[in-house]
Amino acid sequence: MIHRNLLAGLTGILVFSSAYAAPDPVNDEKATKMASTAGCFTCHTLKHVDKKDGSKPIGPAWADVAAQYKDKPGAADFLTRIVLEGSNPYSSHWKNKAAGIAMPPNAVAISEGDARQLVFWILSH
Repeated sequence: MIHRNLLAGLTGILVFSSAYAAPDPVNDEKATKMASTAGCFTCHTLKHVDKKDGSKPIGPAWADVAAQYKDKPGAADFLTRIVLEGSNPYSSHWKNKAAGIAMPPNAVAISEGDARQLVFWILSH
């Protein structure tokens, strides 16, 4: 009986964790096309660029996002949720690094699957 319960529990964990597995990887061209179509480049750039006038970008560069979240457990799930639902302006850790107060929700602009693929692509750089 204990073995059956243990097996059932392990099976449940495997099924649950596979639902949050990494999506199929996308190449640079597909990722930039998804981001462009969804309007991501309105606020974000791929790499950090200092503006000549000293102003801050609206959103952080994706290279900065990748560096901030590198090797953090749950980062992909957290960032996917931020893309879809938006961020809290009162808990932003991009203050003094980006001009935008918060990320708006983007669920109308990008599907959850595409957002997840894009987040994994960003984190892989």
